[in-house]
Parts: sequence; C-alpha cells; structure tokens
Amino acid sequence: MSADVLTYSHDVDDHSHDDSKTTFGFWVYLLSDCILFASIFATYAVLHENTFGGPGAKELFDMFFVLVETIILLTSSFTYGLAILAMHRGKKRQVLGWLVYTFLLGVAFLGMELYEFHHLVESGNSWQRSAFLSSFFTLVGTHGLHVFCGLIWMMIMMIQVRQHGLNNRNATRLTCLSLFWHFLDIIWICVFTIVYLMGAI
Repeated sequence: MSADVLTYSHDVDDHSHDDSKTTFGFWVYLLSDCILFASIFATYAVLHENTFGGPGAKELFDMFFVLVETIILLTSSFTYGLAILAMHRGKKRQVLGWLVYTFLLGVAFLGMELYEFHHLVESGNSWQRSAFLSSFFTLVGTHGLHVFCGLIWMMIMMIQVRQHGLNNRNATRLTCLSLFWHFLDIIWICVFTIVYLMGAI
C-alpha cells in the first residue's frame, strides 16, 4: 500500500514538473512574439506617413467599425476568462460552453478583419499602394494570423476536453491558450491605439 502511495506521489511530482516546464517554455515563446510585434510596430511607425500620394489612415479607416471589432475581441477575452474559472471548479460543460462563445467571437473578429482587408483591396488600396499600406497590412495581418492559429488551437482543445475531460495536461494547455489569447488582446489594443486612434487624430 505504501509503495503504491509513493508511486502515485512520484507521478504527480513528474506531471507538475512537466507542466511547469511547459508553461515556462510558453512564456519564452510569448516573449519572442513580443519581439516580433515590436519590430513590426517600429516598421509601421517609420513608414506610416509614406502614403506615396495616396490616402492615409484618417481617410481609410472607419473608427466605428474598428471599435465594434475591438469590443468583440475584448469580450472574447472575458469569456475565455470565464472558461478558466470554470476549469478551476472542474465544470467541464461550462468550460466547453464558454470556449464555444469565445470561438464564435474570435471568428466574428477575424471575419471583420478580412472584410476590412477586402474593402481596402477592392477600393484600390492594397499593400502594393504605398509603404504605409504595406506596413499596415503586415501588422494587422500578422495579428490576424495569430488569431486564426488561436482559433484552431481552441477547436482542438474543445475536442480534447470533450474526449478526455479536465485532466492535468488539458488544464495546462488551456492555461497556455489563455495566455496566448490575452496576449493577442494586448497587441490589438496597441494596434487600435497606434494605427487606428492616432491615425484618426
């Protein structure tokens, strides 16, 4: 009996050690992503006035549209937070429910972003028009690509939770996805402020 207890305790310690390494590794990844976005923001800051005689941010962007887009993404961060709270209470169905809401909000945000890109290209303001638009499409597009990857990850986690429940491995993965999703919110707030808000002033 005591040997079984020792074995179980050793397994728990191994799982905890693996989970902490996973979380630490993911923080390292997020820091590298910060460097990536910082570089793109710096490029945009240098090029945002180089419109090559074309329209600038003030003429191109619809602030009400972008504000709705921002509210949708921030709401998705809130619903994901509710999913994490449900996870800590061991409520599998609630976790799945909040993940579904978060996923739908993320899809809505990405759809609006793609609509904006389509509208700009159709009106002759693609990334080839000017250095300003090249940097804009690169910055916002990189964020959108991250959201798309987050949605795929979220879909996989919904399947994993549905099949295997809220075990330690799924809890760690959901926590890492939470860090990633909130990180994207922070990046978008910077995009909203620097690209859209300051561009409209």
